[in-house]
Amino acid sequence: MEKDKPLAGTVTLVAGATRGAGRGIATELGAAGAIVYVTGRSTRAIRSDMDRPETIEDTAEQVTAAGGQGIPVPCDHSDPAQVAALITRITGAHDRLDLLVNDIWGGDPLSEWGTPFWQLDLTKFQTMWQRAVLTHLITSQHVAPVMIAQKRGLIIEVTDGLGHDYRGNLAYDLTKTTVNRLALGQAEELRPHGITALAVTPGFLRSEAMLELFGVTEDNWRDGAEKDPHFIASETPHFVGRVIAALAADPEVHTRTGQVLSSWDLAEEYRIDDVDGRRPHWGRYFATI
Repeated sequence: MEKDKPLAGTVTLVAGATRGAGRGIATELGAAGAIVYVTGRSTRAIRSDMDRPETIEDTAEQVTAAGGQGIPVPCDHSDPAQVAALITRITGAHDRLDLLVNDIWGGDPLSEWGTPFWQLDLTKFQTMWQRAVLTHLITSQHVAPVMIAQKRGLIIEVTDGLGHDYRGNLAYDLTKTTVNRLALGQAEELRPHGITALAVTPGFLRSEAMLELFGVTEDNWRDGAEKDPHFIASETPHFVGRVIAALAADPEVHTRTGQVLSSWDLAEEYRIDDVDGRRPHWGRYFATI
């Protein structure tokens, strides 16, 4: 195994890798040499109801360009039959699956920031729950038997927040906190089988949608702090991708099973910088404000 390709030959699935954190994670796993199955509902042929331009094919090409092997597979992870077919395809080609990253979200158009819980649209909340929680469980249900049979594997739940602080909206808070508990529950039940499950949160994520919201590009992103001063502490999707790649390559990752970890703390531990050479620390910044 090459030193700069610690995940060479590792078979991975990044569920929800069309854009944002999922794209950054998939690309950085590719940079570490992994075979990365990239899934989502947005393709060059059909846009999902998110109605954004990013596609799974674009992500897969970025994975390959980074040094891995990107394989795009359209999949609606709320449909167990589609997930089953996906896992059958992966195991049929490689006879194993080493890493699952559950990053499905799709809740941006459903979030009702500033709305008290007694005025929330429960239909929107139900859809958010189905997209951002049940999809993770459905995918893990189909992956777990594969990992149990091979007596090893790593499942990473991508969340938002460590679960200690209220996220300002009850629907959002319940959804993201449940993802943390999903990691814990999987860890406890998979522990006897030698499988690790944990959660990782990024900080203020500078995703494609967030750059558009602030009217900036990655080249001049600091100008976004004029609209929101906290944007100066943001991080690119590659930052959480790099720490997840480091976790996946860590031979002692099993000691973290059940934990909720952060991009900023892992970056300090693994001495990882963002693509712009910074090492943002959202936890430290948040504590000061």
